[in-house]
Amino acid sequence: MNVADIFIIIGFIAVVLVVLILISIVGYIFFVDRTQKQHPVLRNYPVVGRARYFFEKIGPELRQYFFSSDLEGKPFSRYDYTHIVKKAKYKRDVFGFGSERDFEEPGYYIRNSMFPKLTEELNMDKEVKATTNRYLLVKDPLFTQRKEYWEEHESPVYLLKEEDAIVVGEKCKYPFRARGQIGMSAMSYGSLGDRAITALSEGLGIAKGTWMNTGEGGLSDYHLKGGVDIIMQIGPAMFGVRDREGNFNWDELLEKSKIPQLKAFEVKLAQGAKTRGGHLDGEKVTEEIARIRMVEPFKSVDSPNRFPEFDDFPSLFDFIGRIREHTGKPVGMKIVIGSHSEADELAKNIRDTGKGPDFITVDGGEGGTGASYQELVDSVGLPIKSALPLVDNALKKYGVRDTVKIIASGKLFSPDRVAIALAMGADLVNIARGFMITVGCIQTLKCSSNACPVGVATTDPELQKALVINEKKYRTANYVITMRKGLFRLAAAAGLDSPVHFKREHVVYKDEKGKTWSLDDIYQTMIEQGGEGSANA
Repeated sequence: MNVADIFIIIGFIAVVLVVLILISIVGYIFFVDRTQKQHPVLRNYPVVGRARYFFEKIGPELRQYFFSSDLEGKPFSRYDYTHIVKKAKYKRDVFGFGSERDFEEPGYYIRNSMFPKLTEELNMDKEVKATTNRYLLVKDPLFTQRKEYWEEHESPVYLLKEEDAIVVGEKCKYPFRARGQIGMSAMSYGSLGDRAITALSEGLGIAKGTWMNTGEGGLSDYHLKGGVDIIMQIGPAMFGVRDREGNFNWDELLEKSKIPQLKAFEVKLAQGAKTRGGHLDGEKVTEEIARIRMVEPFKSVDSPNRFPEFDDFPSLFDFIGRIREHTGKPVGMKIVIGSHSEADELAKNIRDTGKGPDFITVDGGEGGTGASYQELVDSVGLPIKSALPLVDNALKKYGVRDTVKIIASGKLFSPDRVAIALAMGADLVNIARGFMITVGCIQTLKCSSNACPVGVATTDPELQKALVINEKKYRTANYVITMRKGLFRLAAAAGLDSPVHFKREHVVYKDEKGKTWSLDDIYQTMIEQGGEGSANA
């Protein structure tokens, strides 16, 4: 017997063994499927039925990459996602051929001026600049990875002039001045990992003139790393400013307020995606997060629906006033609006008591979350374009609008959305998921599972290795800078020298029949009909 015959025999035996092993495995799976009592599909169609669960599992990815059109994906379409990535990665947002917007659908439009402002006429700070890194696309072949260079790029950061700065808490001992109208919405350390928070902090610090909200999880060292201004959120569980028994700790609050970067506090009453207290799964509660929040590690954490310290507007305002007096810094409140009467009650109490917040963050029902419930996400709380004008109208009606700044949030991730929100009454705008995308989020919708595959919404140290801080921080900076540039570009198109001048008259609403309405027309109709809406908007 020669060597060739030996190899043939060995090969034959190997093939037979493989076949026998496969038959054994299939037989075992067949037996398990046929005898299990949980899945009727597998019981009637053993082995083959498993294909059904496989395709169900990868269904979101199939729809995202193959079957959904550019405008269909939720909560962010591929069109929306791509424009965020372009701003962050390439520091530019031009594209060709034409808009993919359906112009037959009702919607809001920014009124252009016959005589727009020239770039040199814009009232912005042209002196302050920042150096970031951006990608330069050289070649984009079909079958291989695109060829890109990473290059340093210096540009203006498109800040407001000093005289146009938005001042929050003017009468406070330490008022907060914002020279950019776009900041980071509340995202807690714990909901996001330390690398994501660090990249966001450092990127926002590079962009200058902006802020980041800590979320209700408390202030961490990672929030402070970039030197960016901080708004510390205080939720009903009072993480970061409580004692071991869960009571409010005024001494800890005072210590936090001494941090120079901490510019303001925000009392969280509700969030658009969950009009309830927050939730953090136990697997995300590391020992460090537990120390910051003053809770037990590796146990799920739920916040109550509201603060035990107050149950009406006067007691809420007393609580806000005490924080302001204790720290000397502005104090705001984050709310979700459900009706005209609710907004009216808020504004009336501010007038009648002579007390209240320095700013109100109005969060729309379309806002995001790390973990919530379907019934709350879909059906509780008005979206931002309905809620924002209700609050603005109510504050004006009771003569207190000048004492309170409004921050709007709820999928305001593009310059045109920001401009429309400013015209509807906002002074400033918060963005959350747009910033998550800048540090790598690919919308796998696993924020609540601690299994984020790109290391953003997870505290798992292995998964976090995917997120390279020194690359993502520049994407965050590029996004903010490009957003501000787009906002000034829109102001110029509307004949304004600064986006701080966007008013109701600069936006129109087109209905399904092509008829246009000014925002003043819509809001006047709302008032005449009792404030709950109009037939056309």
